[in-house]
Amino acid sequence: MKLADLAQRRTSQGQSPGRGPDEQCELCAEPIQPEHRHLLDLESRRLLCVCRACSILFDRSGAGGGHYRLVPDGVRRLERLELDDVTWLSFGIPVDMAFFFHSTAAGRVVAFYPSPLGATESQLDLDAWSELGVELEPDVEALLVNRTRGRREHWLVPVDRCYELVGLVRTHWQGFGGGDELWEELDEFFEKLRKEAKWA
Repeated sequence: MKLADLAQRRTSQGQSPGRGPDEQCELCAEPIQPEHRHLLDLESRRLLCVCRACSILFDRSGAGGGHYRLVPDGVRRLERLELDDVTWLSFGIPVDMAFFFHSTAAGRVVAFYPSPLGATESQLDLDAWSELGVELEPDVEALLVNRTRGRREHWLVPVDRCYELVGLVRTHWQGFGGGDELWEELDEFFEKLRKEAKWA
């Protein structure tokens, strides 16, 4: 599936990240659980749902032959990252939540933010980005920044979690400011990250 389409899949039927109990591995067709890993197809920019056995096959450097890359499953919270208001404004992102990842196809770091229309790309000032000194695993790992409601949270997350977030915003947005239901979903999403995260 396309990266942009993952958002809808991750929020369908109230399950994350799967479509349902009958979902199959997209490599070997074995049944998989709702909680499963993904492979990124670097050529088509599709995320493939894979079973545990297939994920193990690709869980080493170079295993995908430059075609597939296993999306990591760990979450790390960056305690010492200094991202002040001036730096944030220099990114040109019009909202208080965004994610950044290194796109091999684009040859640079790209920035997206969740919106009622899906993942929206923002033109990133690469000089401002380079000053952060954040290293990302290309294509499959993202820096997720949450500055909403006075928070200053910075996470290193698998890129599929970012599209889960995009799906929450797109699915639950109401009115001008998103609505109470959306903010409840966002609070739950970030609380889950806090429980999973290791400090870095």
